[in-house]
Amino acid sequence: MQLKLDLQFFAGEKTEKATPKKRQDERKKGKVAKSQDINTAILLLSALMTLIIFGSSIKNTMTTLYEQSFTEFIHWELTENTLHQILSGTAMEAAKMLAPIMLVVIVAGFASNLMQIGFLFTGEPLKPDLKKIDPIQGAKRIFSIRALVELLKSLLKIVFIGSITFFVIWIYKDEMMMLAFKNAENALAFFGRITVIMGISATVALLFLAVFDYAYQSYDFEKNMKMSKQDIKDEHKNIEGDPLIKSKIKAKQRQMATRRMMSEVPTADVVITNPTHFALAIKYDEEKASAPIVVAKGVDKTAQRIKEIAKEHGVITVENKPLARSLYSVIDIGDSIPEQFYQAVAEILAYVYRLEKKV
Repeated sequence: MQLKLDLQFFAGEKTEKATPKKRQDERKKGKVAKSQDINTAILLLSALMTLIIFGSSIKNTMTTLYEQSFTEFIHWELTENTLHQILSGTAMEAAKMLAPIMLVVIVAGFASNLMQIGFLFTGEPLKPDLKKIDPIQGAKRIFSIRALVELLKSLLKIVFIGSITFFVIWIYKDEMMMLAFKNAENALAFFGRITVIMGISATVALLFLAVFDYAYQSYDFEKNMKMSKQDIKDEHKNIEGDPLIKSKIKAKQRQMATRRMMSEVPTADVVITNPTHFALAIKYDEEKASAPIVVAKGVDKTAQRIKEIAKEHGVITVENKPLARSLYSVIDIGDSIPEQFYQAVAEILAYVYRLEKKV
């Protein structure tokens, strides 16, 4: 009894790698190994690079809007039309400024996800699930090992990125002290340059940490995906019980059997036909068997294919309606010819051998 309980315990222990079917099912639910830090780092890096490229254009547009506000718009009479004109014009200019950044960020978001998990579209995570608002399950998630790991990761990111940012500020501290002697344009240019340097440095650091995060996410995902031996057995039972899958398996097996059978036709000594409905390929090797054997048989389309292959490889075809029909109904592929058909088959083989000048 104790041994049986031990076996049941080990059978329920999740020690086996996930099967392809489970991986596919979980992927349909949106459960994949993915690091959000990689997405964040790529998005930030793309946005910063776009700001570097289009920064001058954005600055000029903002300066123009500022000048217009205090030189032109300030003199306009406040009416519904003028207010609509000002707001629509400002919104249009703002859209032009933000369009390159938004476009690059959207492309980067798609690219970062494609790079990690490939193309995946599913609405499963959006479906309402009462388990998500279960306070007991929520408490378990808060005080789980995964939550502790995520907290440590967040603290590490804060310390790591904060240290790099402080280091950049420390390098340029002398120039910051001299900002009082610079005009507004130079001061803004300095702060813009420092901001970009800090942003790129922090993003590169985040990308470096994201590599380790992705490795951890992959490990944790594989760990959660593991199955017990009983899970695998149950999955196989479910697959085999599916009528659609069973029919596909049988169809595949029939195709493989037909291919193997057709590959034996060129080795046959003779093909006996009906001639239109039945065809049997017969081979006689006295060293291997005491009687001829049927290496292939078929009706209708299969029979026509047997005859075509026989013709391609020079195998003689003999028409004998009664013999072909009788043999087809009592013999399977690989079986020896029954004794009651010895004489009829022997006469056909003798005829074939004479044609081939074997005797």
